Amino acid sequence: VQLVESGGGLVQPGGSLRLSCVASQFTFMRSTMGWARQVPGEGLEWVSGIDVNGNRVYADSVTDRFTIYRDNDKNTVYLQMNSLKPEDTAMYFCATVAGGAKWTRGGYPSAQVTSWGRGTQVSVSS
Repeated sequence: VQLVESGGGLVQPGGSLRLSCVASQFTFMRSTMGWARQVPGEGLEWVSGIDVNGNRVYADSVTDRFTIYRDNDKNTVYLQMNSLKPEDTAMYFCATVAGGAKWTRGGYPSAQVTSWGRGTQVSVSS
């Protein structure tokens, strides 16, 4: 399964970015989609997820700032990131997650992730 992310870049604190992730049609229509991020030397942090019915979940650290949505016609999931902070700096990865996976405070169980993209870098700095 191929996932291709785009939309990362350098932005000032308070700014916005929109990340995109394109998946194959077959995969996309059957999958919960998620975004996670990682800073070098630190663990993976799940940011958000959206299931096939459009139900959304968010990490506490991004609630009210980030919005996840999917366009089924384009096989694409987006992450709109507003009011960005320096601590949002990370590599952001898109993932497909097995249907029925349950989101907890730690995000989705790693065993239920079926594929990962290669990531797109987000840097928030003045």
